[in-house]
Amino acid sequence: MSTLVQGNRTRLLFLLRYLAMIGLALVVFALLLLLFGKDPLRAYIDILSSTLGSSYGITEVVVKMIPLVLCACAVMLPARIGLVNVGGEGQLYMGAWLATWGALTFSQLPQALGIPLVILLGFIGGGLWALIPAILRAKGWLNEVISTLLLNYIAILFVGYFVFGPWRDTASANFPQTPKFVDAMRLPQFGDTRIHLGLFLAIAAVVLIYLVLRYTVWGYDMRAIGGNAEASRRNGLPITKTMLMVMFIGGGLAGLAGVGEVMAIEGRLRPNFSPGYGYIGFLISWLAGHNPVGVVMMSFLMAVLTFGGDTLQITQGMPFATVNIIIALILFYCTGQVLSAESEAVSYGYVLCHRGARRRIAGGHCRTLRRPG
Repeated sequence: MSTLVQGNRTRLLFLLRYLAMIGLALVVFALLLLLFGKDPLRAYIDILSSTLGSSYGITEVVVKMIPLVLCACAVMLPARIGLVNVGGEGQLYMGAWLATWGALTFSQLPQALGIPLVILLGFIGGGLWALIPAILRAKGWLNEVISTLLLNYIAILFVGYFVFGPWRDTASANFPQTPKFVDAMRLPQFGDTRIHLGLFLAIAAVVLIYLVLRYTVWGYDMRAIGGNAEASRRNGLPITKTMLMVMFIGGGLAGLAGVGEVMAIEGRLRPNFSPGYGYIGFLISWLAGHNPVGVVMMSFLMAVLTFGGDTLQITQGMPFATVNIIIALILFYCTGQVLSAESEAVSYGYVLCHRGARRRIAGGHCRTLRRPG
């Protein structure tokens, strides 16, 4: 019981420190606004009133959260085994591209088959694109940080080729976009809002990741590999197989974000349809400490800030890039908090003892964590 209470207390303190860091970032941003002759209180009121002050604002925040949560999950899952996936943007585009191919090729299918088809194709498209850097890393040929980042630009240009070329809609005044998707291929939206089926995909992704990491043998193996890959390899854990599988699933989740954007919001594939969801998702996952619950909370915060940034342009006469300053400040302070927490954790000395048990040594006391199953 005392161990449980101590664990809850530690998590509460960590959360409070995180909130303090976010508050400090907002205070620093307010000082910057004052420096440039703007009213920070008015700016924050404008952001909150435009996002949470009306039903329309709330629904638009949820719409923004859907791709952010999925892209953050695409980063969070590989991070649990020590991989850094910066390629969420490219995986998002490739998921949208393959889903678009399916929507244009099989446009005669009924809705009951069309929607599952584009969702599956979007997942496969993003997953296969993520497998490229995963294979390069598994072979020891190239670090995944570099490969995933560079593949983003290749994916965007690849999609642009089809939008400007073979898939271009000649009936739309030669504007670079595909023909409009038939209704049977579009993700349904709810009521008069733009909230769509992708919301349930995002919720399912977060819940499944949480349950897998916490209660399954595979989740335990991932935590062990992330803690000490070499010790895990010596104890027989399938490092390469886990790496490929995790990157494929992560890329698939980013691909689902692309499906939601083109199959629900846009209704067709356009160039540059993403305002950088993949990159913001990367920041969200790191800000949340790669925690599923934290991902949802940070996605909400980022959705409020990005949607509220449009309001600041009108009410305060500030460029949208102002929002990037807030996000950068939050990232700066929260990353400092994470690094500080990690340096403290070194003294606890997490040691992988053998396959089936992990011992935590702290102040001379040992606690063994059993492998599920």
